[in-house]
Amino acid sequence: MTTFDDRETAFENKFAHDQEMAFRAEARCNKLLGLWAADLLGKTGDEAEAYAREVIKADFEEAGHEDVVRKVAADLGDKSDADAIRQKRAALLIEAKGQILLEG
Repeated sequence: MTTFDDRETAFENKFAHDQEMAFRAEARCNKLLGLWAADLLGKTGDEAEAYAREVIKADFEEAGHEDVVRKVAADLGDKSDADAIRQKRAALLIEAKGQILLEG
């Protein structure tokens, strides 16, 4: 193998790793958002965990995170609006990335 091939392989491996980490962070963020919303809905324990899984699944409906925002906004009704949910999600994404990095 040449140095160029080694660099190409390293770049591809880094890209795959970065994509996996981004996916994990998004999923963790959606779980945290689901738990936050579950708390606002008065859900606790297994019921809150089940709701968080529903929020994670909602992210597979379309690209981006607006599908999650719509689901949570619809479920929360007048307890929160879409803009507040987006802001909360942005803060939770930072938290989720930090948690993923700490896990190694």
